Amino acid sequence: MFYKVSDSGYRQPAEGIRLKALVHGEKTLMAEFRLAKGAVLPVHSHPHEQTGYLVSGRIDLLVEGKRHQFSPGDAWNVAGDVEHSAEVLEDSVVVEVFSPVREDYLD
Repeated sequence: MFYKVSDSGYRQPAEGIRLKALVHGEKTLMAEFRLAKGAVLPVHSHPHEQTGYLVSGRIDLLVEGKRHQFSPGDAWNVAGDVEHSAEVLEDSVVVEVFSPVREDYLD
């Protein structure tokens, strides 16, 4: 599977949060998130391991009750079934890889 850059195909699961599945294989899915300043992703968990990279902007992640602030070039990994949330401090772009594939992100 291949992906060529496009501004179309984003979905908006919450106010200020847009996401698009870029590519996926048998075991992983890569997604891009475009996050608006002030957006909040509420506390949640899922069975997927989640590895992220902040392309631009600034965000706070709250993982298991501990706050972590990220700037461009920073990365993280959140194990499956761990509660986490996010607060967007500046307009941001995030690329994340999920394993196993997040079927709910596929068209």
